[in-house]
Amino acid sequence: MHWKDLLSLKRQGDTKKRLRTDQNHLRSGFEVDYDRIIFSSAFRHLQDKTQVIPFSQSGFVHTRLTHSLEVSVVGRSLGRAVGSAVIQKHPAMAVTHGYQPHDFGTIVAAACLAHDIGNPPFGHSGEQAIGDFFTSGAGAALISTLTESQQQDLIRFEGNANGVRILTEDREGVPGGRRRSYATLGTFTKYPKASTPIQPTQKVSDKKFGFFQSQSTFFSEVAEELGLQGSQNTFHRHPLAFLVEAADDICYTLIDFEDGINLGWIPESYALEYLIKLVKDHIDTDKYKQLQTTTDRLAYLRALSIGVLIEDATRIFMEHEEEILAGEFPYALLKKSKYTAQVEDIIKLSKEKIYRSEEVIEKEVKGYRAIHHILEVLSHAVIRQSAQKTTALDRLALNLLPETIRFSPEDRYQQLLQTSCFVAGLTDGQALLWHKKLS
Repeated sequence: MHWKDLLSLKRQGDTKKRLRTDQNHLRSGFEVDYDRIIFSSAFRHLQDKTQVIPFSQSGFVHTRLTHSLEVSVVGRSLGRAVGSAVIQKHPAMAVTHGYQPHDFGTIVAAACLAHDIGNPPFGHSGEQAIGDFFTSGAGAALISTLTESQQQDLIRFEGNANGVRILTEDREGVPGGRRRSYATLGTFTKYPKASTPIQPTQKVSDKKFGFFQSQSTFFSEVAEELGLQGSQNTFHRHPLAFLVEAADDICYTLIDFEDGINLGWIPESYALEYLIKLVKDHIDTDKYKQLQTTTDRLAYLRALSIGVLIEDATRIFMEHEEEILAGEFPYALLKKSKYTAQVEDIIKLSKEKIYRSEEVIEKEVKGYRAIHHILEVLSHAVIRQSAQKTTALDRLALNLLPETIRFSPEDRYQQLLQTSCFVAGLTDGQALLWHKKLS
């Protein structure tokens, strides 16, 4: 992989090459990507989607929206730091091709902003609910005629793949309105593989799949432009995707932990001890002693922790840049951090006190049942509609759908995928409202 290819400004439908030196100096193509994401309805829906704690009445707790904004800020800093180091190492990137550190930062920030845009309501339990519907629920019989690849798209429904679909599909009668640069799309795709063949490896980029069968042809085009092709029809991860992953890891490690503290689920004494271990060599002791409240102490330690982890992730990236560009670096950046033990201690405590708390589990069960119910009603309604055998309930349910939803009349895979993606696009509150309406 080569940096000048990896930062391609090309967009779907382009007939000629876009050069960084030809860009408007006030607003680059990468900034256009960022702006289009932040003004999209799919991004706005994240304000009512669970990060960890569903339906919390506390103003302290993060939603997917606030989490995505914070990840984007961290990603921008990571991107700029790495961009500065890359340009220093490869000066032709600036001198010949016109790229600057803020281009790297904007690409990573845009991909971070969208990193959760395809996630279903109720967090990762929402993904599991969709998959279980087609594995052991009423949807199992509906997919029996599909190919193995199509079945896997549904059985292992993946928010990351749904994110690629959202970022690349044109809707609302605005052709090209959602077009993103290939650099941003490549950076967004942390798992550059389809749902099949399932070939588990030790590489972090193979942990999940990153695009549905319906987007596979287009992703191949993106990968060719960026130079991501590997051997035997595989793809390398875009190097900047490592920074998106690191920004997300930094934020969910520290911010979920902070939410647990503010809710009183993690004692302050525990919390401060764990964070101090992470940043003990960087604390300004006199400044810290002057802080009077838990909120102020946490804010100081959190900011210090983020800075420390950004600096370390940048160091790891540049030390392994050649392996990353060769597609031979199999780890998440923080797995090679000198602070790995401290980060893992924080995550372990969060799992015990937050992720497995009774309140979180109870609300995930409620969301799980809602998703199953909505999928059952809509999937059967859509399929019976194509066969012109709808029931009265089918017609009522279909009339509740937005006018923008158009189901493929003949293709069962597309019908079931579109239904699943519609449900994935609901907010937590909308999913419960749909469940109530259909009941």
